[in-house]
Amino acid sequence: MGNRVARGDFEWVYTEQPHTQRRKEILAKYPEVKTLMGPDPHLKWIVSGMVFTQFLACYLVKNLSWKWIFFWAYAFGGCINHSLTLAIHDISHNVAFGNKQAKWNRWFAIFANLPVGIPYSASFKKYHIDHHRYLGGDSLDVDIPTDFEGWFFCTPLRKLLWLFLQPFFYSLRPLYVNPKAITRMEIFNAIVQFSVDLTIYYLWGLKPIIYLIAGTILCMGLHPISGHFIAEHYMFLKGYETYSYYGPLNWLTFNVGYHMEHHDFPSIPGSKLPMVKKIAAEYYDNLPYHQSWIRVLWDFVFDDSISPYSRVKRKFKLAKEN
Repeated sequence: MGNRVARGDFEWVYTEQPHTQRRKEILAKYPEVKTLMGPDPHLKWIVSGMVFTQFLACYLVKNLSWKWIFFWAYAFGGCINHSLTLAIHDISHNVAFGNKQAKWNRWFAIFANLPVGIPYSASFKKYHIDHHRYLGGDSLDVDIPTDFEGWFFCTPLRKLLWLFLQPFFYSLRPLYVNPKAITRMEIFNAIVQFSVDLTIYYLWGLKPIIYLIAGTILCMGLHPISGHFIAEHYMFLKGYETYSYYGPLNWLTFNVGYHMEHHDFPSIPGSKLPMVKKIAAEYYDNLPYHQSWIRVLWDFVFDDSISPYSRVKRKFKLAKEN
């Protein structure tokens, strides 16, 4: 099914990531951007509403047939769970309670994790810092696929399979690329998560658990919202390693589509990223951006020039110490 991709390696560069310099320039020209930094007072209430909506859904699906369990997992519950993983992404930058309440952010992320069904938030925080600090870093940025992924998933059919399996690669890749010691917060994350899972199972049986976990896996795989995984950093145009998306799905994803702006200012909550683009418009208006995450997925599968290898990589001296 289709041709093999032409690319046989990553796009290796010997320059610094562009976000650091752009951040300096924007802050020098528009110091008012600093006022956007800090916690989002609405985030904790929005996330809490989503968590309790999923708990209500667990009760409502307990007697449904299996086909409807999977239907609602993909069409409804998984969308909420994917959105919650992006809330966890925002919370990892301390925008729920601010930098002075870092522990509150960590525990709130564990709370936001509950409908996902699998402990995730503490591990995500541990690796996401590296993604920002060492963007594209060989053996440091675990967001980048492995050489095996780039080599094997090289035809449209295999790339389609890779999208479907993306949740597994995304969660297991760090253990291979850059393994780190388990932290106390990860242990707490697992204890709390599995305790809630067992409670749901005791109260309402197995179907709500399958509803939650299946929704997470399905909607982080081949699903329109998952287009953001590809859209953010895959090199659709040579020389550009980060892209924004300004479409309506940002309403469901805490503005994760404003990804160029996010990497420039990770301490600004997603709800305020559109203001960054508005204030410093000349820095963003001429950059390439995506108009559709569905189109991103389509192009990824059927464009022979795009594959898991379509990522910018760079060497960091720190990598030699690992």
